[in-house]
Amino acid sequence: MPPTYANGKICYIDMPAVDIARSVDFYTRVFGWKVRQRGDGSTAFDDGVGQVSGTWSVGRPPASQPGLLVYVMVDDAEATVEAILANGGEIVQPIGGDAPEITARFRDPGGNVIGIYQEPKKKG
Repeated sequence: MPPTYANGKICYIDMPAVDIARSVDFYTRVFGWKVRQRGDGSTAFDDGVGQVSGTWSVGRPPASQPGLLVYVMVDDAEATVEAILANGGEIVQPIGGDAPEITARFRDPGGNVIGIYQEPKKKG
């Protein structure tokens, strides 16, 4: 299914990286992002639902302090935190820091701080 194209949609992320291969490994293992080579030889990604794409770039400082903070939606925040740690990420804000929202923040291998968000389970 092609991505939704609409005015105002967030569509692309250019993410700083220290080692592109390490970032590729991290994001494919933790979030299941699809990776591809672009015509110019750079490495690009598509998020888990094919709605947002982007690339990793070296030579720029990481987004190491939350200013603009991007959150990745996950099915299970606890399992994702375990996967982040198992794949070289660091938790900088554990689950519960934004209660009652189910979120956490992590530092990826490139030094970027990113959040995860789990939709609350429906009651009933």
